[in-house]
Amino acid sequence: MSEWTDVAAETDFLPGSRCQLDVDGVAMVVFNVDGHFYAIEDLCSHEAETLSNGQLCGLEITCPAHAARFSLVNGAALSPPAYEPIPVFPVRIENGRVQVRDNRFD
Repeated sequence: MSEWTDVAAETDFLPGSRCQLDVDGVAMVVFNVDGHFYAIEDLCSHEAETLSNGQLCGLEITCPAHAARFSLVNGAALSPPAYEPIPVFPVRIENGRVQVRDNRFD
């Protein structure tokens, strides 16, 4: 079972912000959307571009390379040219810290 990894203090992770990190070799980005936290793999399923610099609109992130949109909630590809989903990861608040983990191999 994978371990939880600290991202930031909840009080320092303001709504509308995002944080990139590496968890055991996996590039992730965590978003604070109106006080709710979402974590995705920082890699577009269309052309392996990073998503962390994409435009955030509600609960969707747009790939800055080719404008594919993805759901932060379930990773679904919402528009071409992407058709495959992206991985999403569990996020929790523990002792005032935002934490994430890669649970794909649990």
